[in-house]
Amino acid sequence: MTIDVSAERVIPLPAEQVAEYAMDWRHDAEWTQGIRIAQLTREADAGGFGVGAEVTRTAYFLGRRLDYVLRVASYDFPRLLDMVSVAGPMPMHVTYAFDPHPDGTLARIRVRGGTGGFYRLAGPLLARQVRSNIGKDLRDLERRLTGRAE
Repeated sequence: MTIDVSAERVIPLPAEQVAEYAMDWRHDAEWTQGIRIAQLTREADAGGFGVGAEVTRTAYFLGRRLDYVLRVASYDFPRLLDMVSVAGPMPMHVTYAFDPHPDGTLARIRVRGGTGGFYRLAGPLLARQVRSNIGKDLRDLERRLTGRAE
């Protein structure tokens, strides 16, 4: 089974401000559901964060600890951050996109992946949970940046 879920939200701030925070791996645990630790474990070929960089994340999902590594496949600040898993319990492709919108920034997250092992059995639940989580991620991103409660 594969999953392909996405969520979007208009955040009332400029795209550069939203992307500066959301595309910085050091903030992952602050606004991304389940992530407890995020570490830059490989710099981009040109140094720092960009194409080729790898971020190792530790998360908890469905009561299980997940350690996985995302490699930056495409980085176009402030518009796009596209990452693919190179290690972890299942193949995953995560895309963050930020586009100007009349009311601020249209922020989108898309998660695609295959489910293997335990997660194959939990496929439908996994898709619903990921959809819920990325919706909460965008809500928490807005709260973190604007200080507004919903």
